[in-house]
Amino acid sequence: MKEKLTCYIIDDEHLAQEILEEYVAKVPFLELKGTFISPLEAAAQLKDDKPDLLFLDINMPDLDGLSFIPMLNPKPMIILTTAYDQYALKAFELEVKDYLVKPFSFERFYKGVLRLYQEQTSRQQTEKKEAIAEPRHEQEYIFLKVGHRIQKIATRDILYIEGMKDYLRIHTAKEKIMSLLSFAKLEELLPAQDFARVHRSFMVSIDKIDHIEKNRIQIADQVIPISETYSESFYKKLRGLI
Repeated sequence: MKEKLTCYIIDDEHLAQEILEEYVAKVPFLELKGTFISPLEAAAQLKDDKPDLLFLDINMPDLDGLSFIPMLNPKPMIILTTAYDQYALKAFELEVKDYLVKPFSFERFYKGVLRLYQEQTSRQQTEKKEAIAEPRHEQEYIFLKVGHRIQKIATRDILYIEGMKDYLRIHTAKEKIMSLLSFAKLEELLPAQDFARVHRSFMVSIDKIDHIEKNRIQIADQVIPISETYSESFYKKLRGLI
């Protein structure tokens, strides 16, 4: 669970700044990192510090708050603090998290920041649970018909598979095994996360790849081409594993 939300205040009214600073100080899960009188003054520090939350006034000299929001990258959660209520629709089109019309009470302020804090911690807990996934049960071996026998092949031993007209040649570190089988059928048998089709005539074991250069894969002493037909899906799978 996130202990604190880091926040900044941008407001050109000193009294409004003081009230917000007082409110923030009362909330144990908020940490004020800075107070500024204009977006231009705050821009560089916001980009460097990447706060969780920004309390932002609307009507300010040089650059108003609504015009400043689309410029923020990355964009923190934003609570607008303003004396005007006519900008509410525009504000929520910009996906602000709350709209506080001055003067607002501490109770109203606290309800808004508490909701954001609970949403943030709930999201982090969900992400943490997803990250701690149960260990997958890998397909450790397959059985293939080889001539007049059925042969057991450990998937961890497979380097790559080569298409040979009606046959597939399965290359392992120790041997080459020929089987009357299609790539489509073999793909059903092998663990999808561990193998990738890279060419009409080749499928590779991803963890056996030594390196990739100019759309060519090096596995042991074999160079395997990556064709245009399979390159997009292959590199997409790689990105998901990196």
